[in-house]
Amino acid sequence: MARGMTAAPLMSERRVGLIGGLLTAIGPISMALYTPAMPAIVEAFGTTEAMVKLTLTLYFGGFAGAQLVAGPLSDALGRRAVTYGFMGIYCAGSLAALLAPSVGLLMLARFVQGVGASAGVAISRALVRDLFEGERSARIMNLIGIVLAAGPAVAPTIGGLVLMAAGWRAIFVVMVGFGLAVVLVTATAMRETVAPDLARLRPRALAASYAAILADRRFRVAAGIVACAVGALYAQATFLPFILMGRVGLGPAAFGLGMLFQSGSFLLGSLATRVLMDRVGAAALVAPGLGFIAAGSLALALGLHLREPSFLGVMLPVASFAVGIAFVMPATTTAALAPFPGNAGAAAAMTGFLQMGLGLAVGSVGAALGDPVQAMGLLIPAMGAAACLLWLAGLSALRP
Repeated sequence: MARGMTAAPLMSERRVGLIGGLLTAIGPISMALYTPAMPAIVEAFGTTEAMVKLTLTLYFGGFAGAQLVAGPLSDALGRRAVTYGFMGIYCAGSLAALLAPSVGLLMLARFVQGVGASAGVAISRALVRDLFEGERSARIMNLIGIVLAAGPAVAPTIGGLVLMAAGWRAIFVVMVGFGLAVVLVTATAMRETVAPDLARLRPRALAASYAAILADRRFRVAAGIVACAVGALYAQATFLPFILMGRVGLGPAAFGLGMLFQSGSFLLGSLATRVLMDRVGAAALVAPGLGFIAAGSLALALGLHLREPSFLGVMLPVASFAVGIAFVMPATTTAALAPFPGNAGAAAAMTGFLQMGLGLAVGSVGAALGDPVQAMGLLIPAMGAAACLLWLAGLSALRP
């Protein structure tokens, strides 16, 4: 029987939500702290925008790919042990980035950072699936979203202020501190939720596990919807610094404050979702959430093709998209993980891989287009449209 069916789970809903939010936030915070520094890094190394964008792309790549390892490792070795190991990798990558003498070594360090941060998403969602199901799981996913929003809401501002006060290298000192904070919370607050089982690491068992996950229609629909929606946020992170600072003319600190439109809107959407879930249930919020995503997509597609970009012209549609994601995520993430109580780490890893992998792929296509405004106005709306179409095509699979 799933642990979510027992009378006394190892950790309360609130504790799992707060720990899960912290684990999940390390990836986006490491991106949000870094993005205000990208133009300064171009100047510091005397390199090109394309090369510095590649440092973000490699971070995405490490984050996306390593989840497929971190998730099954946590099924086999335990959630706590894998968290310790991957946070060690993250801190090592942060120190390497701090000391990097060239943009090439900075790329390598950012890739290592991404590998280390990857465990957070997989383990946080696996913790929820280990202990809870149904509406309780959706409530915790929502709480994780609230905690997740709070970090990236202030991270660009912190990044911009640190950049102005101490230079871009100091940003990586902040990241080391965050990694150590995750280790401390793991040691003092996280309980182990799985029994180690090394047999799960056998190549045949691992391949069969991922094959079963991808063969499940409910997983494909639910994970596909959230991948298109959340992947859009990751992709646009590679476009927004160069649009808002390069074309609109914001400085690093103003850019950091301006990103509150995105993270603050996600936070408000998550808080509204928490209230509405108690009245109508999480599944009923998916359709209105996709409505917000569609509205933001349409506004971006029309606005960026018809006029020169402005702050509000970009960020108001981004805010609508973010509210929609907050509505959609609890139900779709819960639905994606529901069929897999025995290998929740692998299922959570595949869910995160699809989100980050799609964000990486679309960000790379945008870099190839060359013009960040064109990429933002074309690719982000396409991802929003894909999320809506997947929902329409897969409604039957999402019913409990």
